[in-house]
Amino acid sequence: MKKNTIITVLLLSLFFASELFGEIIQDSTGKFITLKSPVKKIVVLTSDALEIIRAIKAEEYVTGVHFEVSKKPLFWQDLKNRTKVGSWREVNYELIAQLKPDIVICYTDYPSRTLEKKLNPFGIKIIRLNFYKLNTIEKEIKILGHILKKDKDAEKLILWYRENLNFIQEKLKNIESRPSVYIEGYLNYNTVGKNSGGNEMCLLAGGNNIASNILVPYPKITSEWVLSNNPDIIIKAVGKNSRTSADDLNCLKQLSKKIKSRTLWDNIEAVHNNKVFLISNEIWTGSRTLIGLSYMAKWFYPKLFKDFNPEKLHKEYFKKFQGIKFYGTYVY
Repeated sequence: MKKNTIITVLLLSLFFASELFGEIIQDSTGKFITLKSPVKKIVVLTSDALEIIRAIKAEEYVTGVHFEVSKKPLFWQDLKNRTKVGSWREVNYELIAQLKPDIVICYTDYPSRTLEKKLNPFGIKIIRLNFYKLNTIEKEIKILGHILKKDKDAEKLILWYRENLNFIQEKLKNIESRPSVYIEGYLNYNTVGKNSGGNEMCLLAGGNNIASNILVPYPKITSEWVLSNNPDIIIKAVGKNSRTSADDLNCLKQLSKKIKSRTLWDNIEAVHNNKVFLISNEIWTGSRTLIGLSYMAKWFYPKLFKDFNPEKLHKEYFKKFQGIKFYGTYVY
């Protein structure tokens, strides 16, 4: 049987199966999942997915959320009152079953496949979508928009991502040399390797991640390794809960001082030239990757982006896609 014939048979089989049993979608693991349509009740285990759901105006379908939404009441507002079912890594299976959702949305790798084993018998389908990498986020938004019958709102969000990313890439198309960048995760001396979202952000912003040749996504390195690579720029990802701008700013200032005062780090170009930047976990990878990437591009090329204001873009995102007032400090 020819290859084209096999593909045609497969597509026809999927079509007739969807007609008989429901709608078939493919999640980010590559798995085909049959859903009863329309989907009306969902449990969401990640902040990234929850932001996208609100951005495409589908929050009414959310019946269960992860417990961390309680830590950010200003951001999550009404969603903070939905039933808490666990975290992105571990969940209360019995509680989810009691909520009787049509689907549960989680990361591709977390929680484990025990989630399917426990909940599939109740007719609950698991949809694994990440929403934390720009090279896949458009496809994932489209999938989610289709599932929730919010295709038009999904397209508006996709267009916003695409237009702003294209603007940055157009600005960077003629750069001749990239600054070397050391990126530190939430833990000291943990960096981002080749296949991480942080490395993708750095490259798209025009930087040269000094750990990009390390195959492990989040390798542990040493102070001496950073010194030997002598980066032009240092970026530290900060895990925090937004409260007020003043509290956040003071916290970021103190952390910046600690990083700059590390033993012998005054010999690093980035420290010597005051090119140490801090970025909140809320715009570091995740559904707001584009915002974080925008700040990075301006840090890397301040003259090239002198008229570009990443905070203005962030405020637009709050108003247009989250429907809430902008607050907080996200970079330093």
